[in-house]
Amino acid sequence: MIPGFPETLRPRVVCVGMTALDHIWQVESLPERGKTRAEGFASRGGGMAATAAVAVARLGGQAVFLGRAGADEAGHAMRRELFSEDVDVTDMKLVPGAQSSVSCVLVDAAGERQIVNFRGANLPDDPSWLPAARIAEADVVLADPRWPDGAAKAFEIARSSGVPTVLDAEVSDAEIFDRLLPLTDHAIFSESSLLDYAGGDLDRIGATCSLAAVTRGADGVDWISAGTKCHRSAMKVAVVDTNGAGDVFHGAYALALGAGLEIRDAMGFAAAAAALKCTKPGGRSGIPARDETLMTWRQNA
Repeated sequence: MIPGFPETLRPRVVCVGMTALDHIWQVESLPERGKTRAEGFASRGGGMAATAAVAVARLGGQAVFLGRAGADEAGHAMRRELFSEDVDVTDMKLVPGAQSSVSCVLVDAAGERQIVNFRGANLPDDPSWLPAARIAEADVVLADPRWPDGAAKAFEIARSSGVPTVLDAEVSDAEIFDRLLPLTDHAIFSESSLLDYAGGDLDRIGATCSLAAVTRGADGVDWISAGTKCHRSAMKVAVVDTNGAGDVFHGAYALALGAGLEIRDAMGFAAAAAALKCTKPGGRSGIPARDETLMTWRQNA
């Protein structure tokens, strides 16, 4: 029998990194050039760590988001949205005079997407304001590579406190991964990121981290742990929108890890959450609840 999550168990996951405001256009096909008519439009909060935090909250965990945004309209909108999703934003930093990160997201009829992201401006790199006590009290700390100083600081605090760390290893500069991977317990790469950084060689990451994994979309997820190579097939679903699926996978995995699940079970739970997200439009609006995810996981074990 696959273990579940006791109703009273709400692991605390601290998510450190990027928040962005996504402007999402639904189109019939992704354009190569020129003008394209949109079939729909919405503005929603996005960003890797922030969306992972929403996934943790939707899936029944305690989510804490630690990140920076401008004290502008976009920053306040993102903070309000995270708060409405039951994410703890007490220590989210809104910086006067800074510009928040915003993205243009095009989603086609098959659920594939193109993203143009503005990373923001005048956002200070100094992580000294991060609340060390809250990080040390977490069950898991998750970070993305978009704020390297913050991720490194949070991971250092977590490691000194015996708290496991999860890196959402989306595409980034090699020197950033060189800095973060030695502080990482569980590194989960996208396929393109692993190819760019390590030529697709998962063993290279496994030599540094306790667990090295790569998500391959419809081809599932591969990982190496304690020298053993494993694979989990993707769940077959009718894909509507892949936007945010990777972020949901990372958040769900961190939550499952904090709940004490074995690695294979954590991967299965994360795969179920990401698959269900792909059946609905929107990076966050499609994030499933815990019961739906547990049911899907068990049915596809």
